[in-house]
Amino acid sequence: MGTGVIAPMHVEAVRAQGGAAVLVGAVDPDEERRAAFCDTFDVPGYADLETAIAASSPDVVHLCTPPVLHTEQAILVLRSGANVFCEKPLTDSLADVARLEEVEAQSPGHLVTVCQWRFGSAARALRDAVASGTLGELRTGLCHTMFFRDQSYYDVAWRGRWESELGGATTTNGTHAIDLVLSLVADWQEVSAFTATVGHQIEVEDVAMANVRLANGAVMSFGASTVSPRQNTAVRLDFEEGTVEVNAEYRYTTANWAFTPRPDGKAVAPWAGVPDVGSSHAAQFATMVDALRAGEQPPASLDHVRPTVEFLASMYKSAVTGRTVKRGEIAEGDPFYTGNLNGMRAAERG
Repeated sequence: MGTGVIAPMHVEAVRAQGGAAVLVGAVDPDEERRAAFCDTFDVPGYADLETAIAASSPDVVHLCTPPVLHTEQAILVLRSGANVFCEKPLTDSLADVARLEEVEAQSPGHLVTVCQWRFGSAARALRDAVASGTLGELRTGLCHTMFFRDQSYYDVAWRGRWESELGGATTTNGTHAIDLVLSLVADWQEVSAFTATVGHQIEVEDVAMANVRLANGAVMSFGASTVSPRQNTAVRLDFEEGTVEVNAEYRYTTANWAFTPRPDGKAVAPWAGVPDVGSSHAAQFATMVDALRAGEQPPASLDHVRPTVEFLASMYKSAVTGRTVKRGEIAEGDPFYTGNLNGMRAAERG
């Protein structure tokens, strides 16, 4: 569903599966855009999702639509019995996550969110090393996504608005690196954040910075920007036994990763000797295909992605209220539980 800028990457992901997946149709209410996409990729086109599902009986529906549409479209797909591979952000609402969990529990289908930075071979090897304790405790770290977008980027109708994009540089651009770090270090305890809009005529933020305290007392820095001419995504994690770094832009391969052992240590890069698989939609979709064929729950399902939704909501709540937000604080009854815009409106009302 959706044939915009990101959709060709989903086509690439499907066609990279060696015949294990086949594209059966494309959906877009915009007739001209739909026709161009279908001509390019030689697939049938449909004007609406319900018609497409009835006509093509898909196993997986890829949602490449504006964020505000994701929840209702995912519910429609799950109720049809199909699986969902949904672009980020899935939602900004923990209430929506709860709704989706309820619908998914009653459906044979699964919901997976695109978070491809988790699925490169270096990240997967690092995750195993962190889980096994090979690198010791995390002491500190940085997670910064510094991009540049001109005003025309935000002049697309749904971008730059809380109601439709659900967030700015943090949610739309910084999500992948943030999600990667949270998949490695899930035990954050509190966040203190600032956001600003300094370079664009938009509602959402184009700069955000946050300090985060982990359960073991370690402190990390998170940041996101769309006003930075030198574009870079940089993650640095300083463990007891060594420093792990990845520096890339939109995708990485193992060549983008570096490991520095402590001066008196003998630890080696967790990904040493592991076949190189880069971060991509194709790499993540392959794990989904394998899991579905094995009758298993795919990685990056709702229980894995919920912590990222909570973390981003906590960043925004901290920035709006001017105080530190603790993990678990955003629960039913908190305005931010139902979305960032609702939370900000409540804060403005005092």
